[in-house]
Amino acid sequence: MHPAETQDLHEILRERIAPHLPALAACRNSAELWGLDLYRALEPDIRRVLDTPECGPASGAGSQPGCPLGPASQAARPHYRFVAWNVERGARFDGLLEALRTHPFLSEADVLLLTETDTGMVRSGNRNVARDLAHALGMHYAFVPCYLNLTNGSGIEQDLPGSNDLGLHGNALLSRYPLANVRPVFLENGVDIMASREKRIGRQAAVAAEVCFPDVTVTAVSVHLDAQSTQRHRYLQLRDVLDAVGGAHAVVIGGDWNTSTYNSSHALHAILGFWLRVLMGVDNVIRNHYLHPYRHFERDLFRLLEERGFDYRECNRLGEHTVSYDVEDLRATKALRDWVPGWCFHFIRWALRNHGGRCPVKLDWFATRGVRCLNPVVIHDVREGRAAPLSDHDAIGVDVLAPCERGETAPTY
Repeated sequence: MHPAETQDLHEILRERIAPHLPALAACRNSAELWGLDLYRALEPDIRRVLDTPECGPASGAGSQPGCPLGPASQAARPHYRFVAWNVERGARFDGLLEALRTHPFLSEADVLLLTETDTGMVRSGNRNVARDLAHALGMHYAFVPCYLNLTNGSGIEQDLPGSNDLGLHGNALLSRYPLANVRPVFLENGVDIMASREKRIGRQAAVAAEVCFPDVTVTAVSVHLDAQSTQRHRYLQLRDVLDAVGGAHAVVIGGDWNTSTYNSSHALHAILGFWLRVLMGVDNVIRNHYLHPYRHFERDLFRLLEERGFDYRECNRLGEHTVSYDVEDLRATKALRDWVPGWCFHFIRWALRNHGGRCPVKLDWFATRGVRCLNPVVIHDVREGRAAPLSDHDAIGVDVLAPCERGETAPTY
């Protein structure tokens, strides 16, 4: 969508919808919301705001109809670098931007698959995170809103002063090369998102686009699967993403897939799952399941990838964590306390007593089809060893070899 159209939608949100958000937030669940006459009157405008991707060219570039090959000055390269990163709202914007500009690996990224990006949320400075990063980095971008937030957020975000300008939250794709055929992939919710402290309207959505490299076109998808969901629901969400990709030959899918191994659709299920894992042995579960979710608890999701011709083994660092839950981290524990009883944390501390109160998990993944990959990495130093981590997730990266035509053999490098 053209930037002027985006501005028009933002004005619709500010002028027609925002004045009524307190009344919508008073609803206790989605059924109550949908039965409200006010909501039914606002729904066409809300749907238009949430269903429309925001797109923008790189600074100084014109619009890109079709799928151009890109500027003549850009020569084809033997590989292109993809990075997937849950940037935790974009709340630490300046640090994120500095890392993307100066980090030895991140600064060479050609495509960024960013999950958890805000537009007009007080928790991230009321910035348009995807657009502002893209403009600062000179990249094309596409942002798909998932939710219209009726509160300031979750956990400690609830206590932030000020109010949201727009209240949009979603996922984004940034590229040094032109984008074409940008489209959202809408995913079903895992739980009732109006029946929690962080009240929201909408549903999770992936953003897909064709990245027009000088010599080849690759379908890229930025995907965030629901955290509060069952393993089956995450499988179904990924299935919808793969269905949307269809028969595209060269594909890179990446993001935060929340492969926690848990059924987190309800606190009771999560608590029972916790005790099952305690009985299995905490060391055993960390070593063989949290870091390798494809072995048992999330195996259907990873088998689905392979059935659809996707590889996840070559493009990821298997067994290497991308998140480390710290029971003493106020941000993490307060968000968890929104739906898990406080007494549970005594038992979590006890279970992790031999691990310094920390639990490593692997939540972030790539999956590829029709390409070959080199140098998969997990970039821990954006989070670990910092007084203020840039995000609660590590970034992951991989170099993607320029794919062959259908039926040809990939070159060996």
